[in-house]
This record gives sequence, C-alpha cells and structure tokens, in this order.
Amino acid sequence: MASLRPTIIRGGLESLYFSGAHYWLRPFVGGVGAILTLHHVRPPRPGRFQPNRLLEITPRFFNRVIEDLWRSKVDIVSLDEMHRRLVEQDFSRRFVCLTFDDGYRDTLKVAYPILKRAGAPFAVYVATSFPDRLGELWWLALEAVIARNTRIGLTIEGQNRTFDCQSIAEKRALYDELYWWLRARPTETEMRELIRNLAAYHAIDIAAFCKELCMSWEELAELAADPLVTIGAHTVSHPMLAKLPDSTARSEMDLSRSVIEAALGARPEHLSFPIGDRTSAGPREFAIAAELGFKTAVTTRPGVLFPEHGERLTALPRISLNGEYQQLRYVRVLLSGSATAMWNGFRRLEAA
Repeated sequence: MASLRPTIIRGGLESLYFSGAHYWLRPFVGGVGAILTLHHVRPPRPGRFQPNRLLEITPRFFNRVIEDLWRSKVDIVSLDEMHRRLVEQDFSRRFVCLTFDDGYRDTLKVAYPILKRAGAPFAVYVATSFPDRLGELWWLALEAVIARNTRIGLTIEGQNRTFDCQSIAEKRALYDELYWWLRARPTETEMRELIRNLAAYHAIDIAAFCKELCMSWEELAELAADPLVTIGAHTVSHPMLAKLPDSTARSEMDLSRSVIEAALGARPEHLSFPIGDRTSAGPREFAIAAELGFKTAVTTRPGVLFPEHGERLTALPRISLNGEYQQLRYVRVLLSGSATAMWNGFRRLEAA
C-alpha cells in the first residue's frame, strides 16, 4: 500500500495541473506565500532500493525551480523578511522562503552555488549533534541495514523475529514496515535503543553517517558568513519532540540555539521541529517555541501561508520539494495552494 502512495499523489497533482484547477483555485487558496522544505540537493544515487529518495532532489531540478520562481516574479525572501511581512501584514507581493533541514554537506557544495548565483536567500536548520558528530541519522541506518542484508533479525514485543529481504520489493516493504513501527514506539528512548541494537548487530556504524553527510562546524561557519544565509535551530539530537517530557523538549530547543551561538557567533531566531508532523510537534511544542522567543518555527505539515499565520508564527506549514515529484508543474500546483487545500479539507490554518 505504501508503494502506491506516490502514484496516487502524482495522479492528483497531474489532474490539478492539466485540468487547470490549480490556476482557478489559486486566488482562493493560494495564500500570500510559502515556505519550501529541502534536505539534499545532489546527483542521483545509483541503485533501485532508495527509500529515502524523497529527501533528495537533483541539482538540475533545483536550478529549474529557482529559475521558475524568478520568472514568476515571486520574491524569494529570508526568514526575517517573511516574519516582517507576516507581522506587518505586508502582502503586496507573493513570497517564498527556501529552507534546508539538518545541515547536509551538499547544501554547501551543491545547493549554495546555485543560490549564490541567483542571489537567493535561504535558511539552514542545524541539529547540533550532527556537526558535533554525535547525531544519529537513524532512518539512513535502517536503509543501510536492509540494503546490505538478505535477512535481518529484530526483537519485537519481546519476540525474536527474522525478515527476508532479498528482492527490491521485499526490501521496500520491510523498510516501510519497520520505519513506521519504529516511529510508533511510545518513547524516543525506546526507538533509539532499538535502531542502535539493529545497526550494531548488522555492523552498521550510525555515527559514520554524520561525518560523511553533514557539515562540520567549520563548513557551517563558511556558509553562515554569507548574508544570504540564515542559520536556524533544529534541536540537539533531532528527536520527535512530542514524545519527550516538557523539560527535555524545552532543553532540546533552547540548548541547540545556545550551541549554535557558541559555535557560529549568532543566536538563531528561527526553529524547525524535527520530523515536523502531528506525531512530532503540536500545540505544546508551538507554545514552548514561542515562550523561548523564537520569531518563527516551522513544521512539515503541508500548506501555504495565509495572513492569519501572523498570529501563529511558531506553527508554520511548509511545502516539501520531494524527490518523488521532480516536475516543475508539480511545484506550480503545490505553490498554488490547491493540492494542500484539498489535503487539509480547505482549512487555512491546518498547521495550527
């Protein structure tokens, strides 16, 4: 069933585009702007088993998106400028913010040159355990375990179970099953312990992913020196905040800001909630972010921005540039607000 989801979504985007519905709906559901979510911009990886491909887009597609935004006369603005427009209700021109989660090295090496040439501001939300080389990109560890084995073992509900994963179809199905099973664990601690044990048993070094893929503090300092770049907070350990006690969730948000300030010399004023869906961030987390004084905080709940979001600045929706849908027409549909309006039942403030 999970493998059908991209096909269904793609069909919906195609229908909205070729019927012209996205164009006619835009005046009613398009809002005043949007925040785009990105993770990786890099050349395609080889191999058919890539369950995390949704987190990466190609440089060619990214460059086309930036060019298309300029041609459509949409302002590409910083988070501070977005904040100003929402607070002052200045909506004379539509705008888009570009945001990168996690702090991957390809943001510096691949995406940054494209954005620099275009003079486009953007933000990078940094989970501080990643440049500290202590972080756990556990979703990549899970992918590696399944990719490198034809059978894996895992203790579930106190029982030792084995899973065959020889074919690509079996690997995809197993990844989906285990990913969502891990996400459903009642505590972050339990989930992390399970993935650590799984990785250790199958000789996967979780820590190596940070060193290989994430920027160091020196690389982040190089990026942060450009006025086009805003560095935002993304917690310390990239947890699902909603599963943490109040004090721990607050500490994750606040400490990450302090660590970034100590390393880069500027205190972040903007926050991205890790994972960012309803299971990871909700009213409690929105309130804590506001209490800590963040100007804005973003989720991954799909949606465009409306004037009313000026009153909900720590619960902002975003639109993902998803690696499964690398077509300009899909981006145009998403920025029209039509697809997310339908997804949200035409509720403007679904993220709040």
